Amino acid sequence: MKNYIKISSFIKPFNKSIKIEGDKSLSIRWALLASQAKGKSISFNLLKSEDVLNTLNCLRQLGVKIKLKKKSCELIGNGLNSYNYKKKITLNAGNSGTLGRLITGLLIHSKNKIIIKGDKSLSTRDFLRIIEPLKKFGAKFHSKAGKLPIIIKGTNFPKPIIYHENKGSAQCKSSVMLAALNTKGITKIRAKKSRNHTELLFKYLKLPISIKTGKKIDIIKIDGKKPIKPLNYKIPSDISSSAFFIVLTALSKNSQLKIKDVNINPTRIGLVKILKMMGVKIKFQNVKIYKGEKIADLHVKASNKILPINCPTNLNSSAIDEFLLIFLVAAKANGVSYFKKLSELNQKESPRLLWGSKILNALGVKNVINNNGIKIYGNPNLVLDKEIVIKKFLKDHRVFMTSVVAALTFGGNWKIYDKDSINTSFPSFLNKMKHLGAYFN
Repeated sequence: MKNYIKISSFIKPFNKSIKIEGDKSLSIRWALLASQAKGKSISFNLLKSEDVLNTLNCLRQLGVKIKLKKKSCELIGNGLNSYNYKKKITLNAGNSGTLGRLITGLLIHSKNKIIIKGDKSLSTRDFLRIIEPLKKFGAKFHSKAGKLPIIIKGTNFPKPIIYHENKGSAQCKSSVMLAALNTKGITKIRAKKSRNHTELLFKYLKLPISIKTGKKIDIIKIDGKKPIKPLNYKIPSDISSSAFFIVLTALSKNSQLKIKDVNINPTRIGLVKILKMMGVKIKFQNVKIYKGEKIADLHVKASNKILPINCPTNLNSSAIDEFLLIFLVAAKANGVSYFKKLSELNQKESPRLLWGSKILNALGVKNVINNNGIKIYGNPNLVLDKEIVIKKFLKDHRVFMTSVVAALTFGGNWKIYDKDSINTSFPSFLNKMKHLGAYFN
């Protein structure tokens, strides 16, 4: 069966409403926290992507009972440090850095050695960034240059630590936070601003956490060894998955779109803030708070004029997964756009800053990479009439989906490989595109 799609026509104008599957970050965090709770937790709208299914599979190997149903997922936890597993097990995190890094934080009490591995892409990513702080709790690790596979053996007596997270990585911060749950005493974290889903879940569960918020740094204190109550959760729609349809609409003439019940956590809406600065029309309606998370319906309209931007670097962390799409919008701007301090882009499933440049080169858009930043010379009149092939991108789901958006809005004849990469985060992506009128074969 072929593992590519061909696109050779623009998407026609549309005016529709869609619903996106559950947030991937929240789906994984719900499962991990529920596995440490005492009793049955139930989730609705759980994302059934490979990353989340791998999370459930890892937890099953650790002795957690899980029932995955059509509309819900039931998970029965036995409390803190309750994993019950065979002596020799290997946990496969697949493509998920979130799973690989966060579950490691829950294993600092493991009695036996556990191997954690991932796919080819995840095996190139840096795990030293969690190994080093988790060692301070007392866990022991073996790895080759901090890459997967890694071996962890826990300690019977983890001790609280003081941790400085200076990369703006929510995964590193959350890994230490989860380790702190199983550690008697107060763990202190000084963290550069990043996504705060874990903090909000801790607060909702009334776990003993205190947060002192600053402009650039958060000071977090967690008092460990406190029981976790079960968590029933209707997971809101994913803003990162919604982003593909936001940009598709912005770049499609005479189109508009409503996306229902989207998670608009302030640490996740950098894309929206940046696009508004570039002239894209986006509105939030029916805004509400659900278990600490901010949710709204998103209304997007096609933009007649895209403005160039000197992107504020303080928005980088809240848009880190969406920059490939933002670069597409900059390609249509009437002028030159600047993006700086994007080193974290190259810590993702593929070197995304490089791939952003490659996609722009394929479009014929002049760009220059320099010092972990990129300068993009926009062309508002750009329409393609050439063959473009996208392949060998380490099966990075966001490279595939960004290429689909580019093909539908810039024209040309595209052949995009590794369509199965969408199973990592957004299995229904192509069906959603078809619903809006996209045609591909």
